[in-house]
Amino acid sequence: SEAYLAEAQRLSHTGSFGWDVSSGEIHWSRETFRVFAYEPTAKITIEQIMQRTHPEDRSTVQHLIDCAARERQELDFEHRLLLPDGSIKHVQVVGYPSEKEPGSFEFVGAVTDITERRAAEADLKRALDEIKTLRDQLYKENIALREEIDKTSLFKEIVGESPALQAVLTRVAKVAPTDSTVLITGETGTGKELIARAIHRRSRRSSRAFVSVNCAATPAALIASELFGHEKGSFTGAVTRRIGKFEEGDKGTLFLDEIGELDINQQAKLLRVLQEREITRVGGNAITKIDVRIVVATHKNLLEEVRNKNFREDLYYRLIGLPIQLPPLRERGNDILILAKHFIDGFCKENKISKKTLSPEAQQRLLQYPFPGNVRELKSVVELAVVMADEDLIQSEHITLNTSASIADLLNKEITLKEFEVQIIQHYLDKYEKDVLLVAKKLDVGKSTLYRMIQNGELKIK
Repeated sequence: SEAYLAEAQRLSHTGSFGWDVSSGEIHWSRETFRVFAYEPTAKITIEQIMQRTHPEDRSTVQHLIDCAARERQELDFEHRLLLPDGSIKHVQVVGYPSEKEPGSFEFVGAVTDITERRAAEADLKRALDEIKTLRDQLYKENIALREEIDKTSLFKEIVGESPALQAVLTRVAKVAPTDSTVLITGETGTGKELIARAIHRRSRRSSRAFVSVNCAATPAALIASELFGHEKGSFTGAVTRRIGKFEEGDKGTLFLDEIGELDINQQAKLLRVLQEREITRVGGNAITKIDVRIVVATHKNLLEEVRNKNFREDLYYRLIGLPIQLPPLRERGNDILILAKHFIDGFCKENKISKKTLSPEAQQRLLQYPFPGNVRELKSVVELAVVMADEDLIQSEHITLNTSASIADLLNKEITLKEFEVQIIQHYLDKYEKDVLLVAKKLDVGKSTLYRMIQNGELKIK
């Protein structure tokens, strides 16, 4: 039986011990000696045990042993051994107090070498850490791949490869899933509505309506009816009840283009809608709750408009939470040629015209032009060039640009964007014989903006 027990202890790496606390005598089995790397003939003491204990664990082990001896508590702890050859073992000690005779007791227990278990646990932890690292890496790669797929499918109508445009599309992909109000800024013709539609398609509201309102194109007297609707008889011509754009866009997205042209009184009403999420139709008293995401756009500097008292400060700060600034076409580099090819191919296909391409000279002419009207102007220029070109190759002379000596000179001068815009608008006013309404339509600028610039002396019509 003793031989069987010894073999069992060897196989399980578990040795037994007895410790007479009153006399200090310690008895070990052969396996316990092997675990502590002592010769079986050695006389074991607490000091010898502490000598084998790892220096960083000695104070803890000594405290546990002292408490057990003093209070006759069970022992159950793990610690490390530092052996003479420099190797480290992990052991688990379990001991139970047993009274030998009145006033005298001993501990009987076992010491188990758990080094292999700790090594296996460490290997398992390393493996799990590696798996977690790989999982995180795959997760990040999956997100990047999904974003790339989203961009490919989501932004089909938005053509271009420039870093400036890609930065915009990345921002769109991030803000679209939220329900927050988005402010899109950029010069006239940069594609603000396309970005607004992209935000809608990427949002959770994509299956519902996308409703667009151009605040600059809607007369000030009718904008309230357009946005909030009206009751029958609320004003002359209101022969029926009408649902406004806010209600049309319920559960969907409402895009308010050229928000900077909105009358100051209507701005107050818009602010209330954003805060309360409810509207009242013109001529009515009933309150209608609405659930619509608001996306607004403007080519103006709204902060400057606030300073000039043309835009409410509280509304401005309500709108700027998620801003997206669109780059002008002149800052998008080779996107000009990519867009030109896109418009030419589309125009030829739509009108059943043989496919045409731009000559190197025509390409260079486009790249050197600042395009104050941005993408909208480029589209008009290349479609006219397709019509003017008799052959399949569009030459430089087929590119009709709205340039003049004074505007060309501006490109070589250090002027502000505002000064440049004034020169462009003045050029159009001169070209179209001071027809303010026509110029406003051509440049997609609010007529009230032009009249104000004329009144301030920035533009001349005489």
